[in-house]
Amino acid sequence: MQFRNVAIESIAYALPEEIWTSADVEAKLAGVYQRLRLPEGRLELMTGIKERRFWPAGTPASVASAQAGEAVLAKSSFGREQMDLLVHSAVCRDRLEPATASYVHGLLGLSGGTQIFDISNACLGFLNAMVVAGSMIESGQIERALICSGENGRPLVENTLQQLQNPELTRKTIKPYFANLTIGAGAVAAVLCRKDLASRSCPLLSAAVCETDTSHNELCQGDSAGDALEMLTDSEELLVAGIGVATRAWARFVEATGWTADTPDRVITHQVGKAHTRELFAALDLDLEKDFATFETLGNVGSVSCPITLARAIEDGAYRPGQKAALLGIGSGLSSLMMALEWPSDV
Repeated sequence: MQFRNVAIESIAYALPEEIWTSADVEAKLAGVYQRLRLPEGRLELMTGIKERRFWPAGTPASVASAQAGEAVLAKSSFGREQMDLLVHSAVCRDRLEPATASYVHGLLGLSGGTQIFDISNACLGFLNAMVVAGSMIESGQIERALICSGENGRPLVENTLQQLQNPELTRKTIKPYFANLTIGAGAVAAVLCRKDLASRSCPLLSAAVCETDTSHNELCQGDSAGDALEMLTDSEELLVAGIGVATRAWARFVEATGWTADTPDRVITHQVGKAHTRELFAALDLDLEKDFATFETLGNVGSVSCPITLARAIEDGAYRPGQKAALLGIGSGLSSLMMALEWPSDV
């Protein structure tokens, strides 16, 4: 997929105020740790995640998405009445029907001419939405799009903490629940537009590639359980399968862009933890110094993770005009989507 006219005009995020450290999570499992003789500090040691954030209990995904949407509209040179498309792209949704985008549209006060829909594909939803919106801009169907995602892992983590109190669980049977404790919450939004409409220098989307292998779609499965959420993950197998899919996606990416491992000035990945990052960079022969990470303080925030990390990299000056960036996304299912961004110099 090649793009010549798509700009990321602005990108912004919103974060909950409530912080749970990994030590806090382990404190809630003190009895389990004692019974199974698990060492304190195991969660942070294995993942590199020091803390994660959560919205207040009962916060709908639409409210989180709308907070990020307001933040990006405040940064954008476009008015909310100019948005041609709104996409809500989170794993979390308010309900099955109507689309969560309809609630976000109402909260943001967008115009009646704004097309709305949801896109959901595990942790890849936001990047998928960028491809769809970018393609619509490229084809001339629309000029501007607002993409947002609001994730809230609180119900999943709280339900997991309850499930782990089961006295029949062993060191072996506890493993599929462990990945749940890395999940956090947050929201992100971006305005994409036809590049000639952007009033300032901003990152341009130049290419995207996808690699999918659904033979591994059982390795991470989540579902609703009443008002709670459940998820079981074979973390070890998922890591191996994910690296395999990403390696094949990278080969497609190199062919589509003409880039090498040395080309991107910054590499931004889906934020799982330190083991995944280390293995991914090694497999693709990428320089770990080019990584920009947020998992240490945000945890894994699903579809929000990769784009919020891009937003933080721009905010911190780690990705700036004159540079190229590679977005390396991966989602359970399994599928990998990689995107090339090129930010023209200000001069």
